[in-house]
Amino acid sequence: MISKNHRAQMKILSNNFSPKNHKAQMEMSVGTIVTIVLLMSVLVLGIFLVQKIFKTGTSAIDQIDTKIQSEIDMLFSQEDKSVVVYPKERAISIKKGDVGGFGFSIMNKEQIAGSFSYLISAGEIGSGCQLTKEQADKLIVLGKSGDEISLPSGSKLDNAILVKFNIPETAPLCQIRYQIDVKNNGEQYSPSIGVDLTIK
Repeated sequence: MISKNHRAQMKILSNNFSPKNHKAQMEMSVGTIVTIVLLMSVLVLGIFLVQKIFKTGTSAIDQIDTKIQSEIDMLFSQEDKSVVVYPKERAISIKKGDVGGFGFSIMNKEQIAGSFSYLISAGEIGSGCQLTKEQADKLIVLGKSGDEISLPSGSKLDNAILVKFNIPETAPLCQIRYQIDVKNNGEQYSPSIGVDLTIK
């Protein structure tokens, strides 16, 4: 004769193996898998966006289009400076065998019109880099210098200046800090601005 206790245990066991309970377990498993897949997707997307943002911050440019010109113009109000650089991190990376560069612009904050000039030159070579300053200067192929740039009081360049580098395949892996020196009517206009180039 089966005791009441034994019957209760058998009922519990039969409930555990019932089709209804199986269905609930299946639904829970599917829900868990979907949740894991969604979380992994969000994680991968987050990593991709962070990499893209970081890459954008140090991406060399090869032209100044309307979008970049707008961003350069915005930097004047954001940074309240007379000379601004794009990318604003003032650091770019260029692979060996590639070309690229950075953009910069000048605003005349004097009360009278001015005649501006500028010079880009290698200011500091990273330790261990097998380049001289003269060799580093020769990597600049466009926008190395300019003069007789007339700007009325309160105005800025309509078209920002592109400083372009051509990195040969034979160039060593290097970090070079270039200096932007701007003069107004022959006098230093603003402190020298450094832009870091990483050859990779």
